[in-house]
Amino acid sequence: QVQLVESGGGLVQAGGSLRLSCAASGGAYSINAMGWFRQAPGKERETVITVTKSGSSTYYADSAKGRFTISRDNAKNTVDLQMNSLKPEDTAVYYCAASRQTFATSQTHMHYWGKGTLVTVSS
Repeated sequence: QVQLVESGGGLVQAGGSLRLSCAASGGAYSINAMGWFRQAPGKERETVITVTKSGSSTYYADSAKGRFTISRDNAKNTVDLQMNSLKPEDTAVYYCAASRQTFATSQTHMHYWGKGTLVTVSS
């Protein structure tokens, strides 16, 4: 069974940067697309950014464009989310997710989920 573990969340001031990491284990060979999702207080979980296994194709939600990037290391079974120019509205629990599909853009495409890591952006 695939397990995903996120790390790197915390408190950051508006305008700052934060890097989240996700490590996959236990059957990671079955993983294709990976991505990050987030759920803000009182809101539904939403897509932030996803990437194919080869890294050749990336999907950005509007909220991520120009500020967030994703990178993955298939040898280490890790995927990172670099977040720059953070805003208070980026405050959320961020989830790492993985899919058996080649390309995935929504949470309905994902088969495996981490438990999430909290990111708080202060104004």
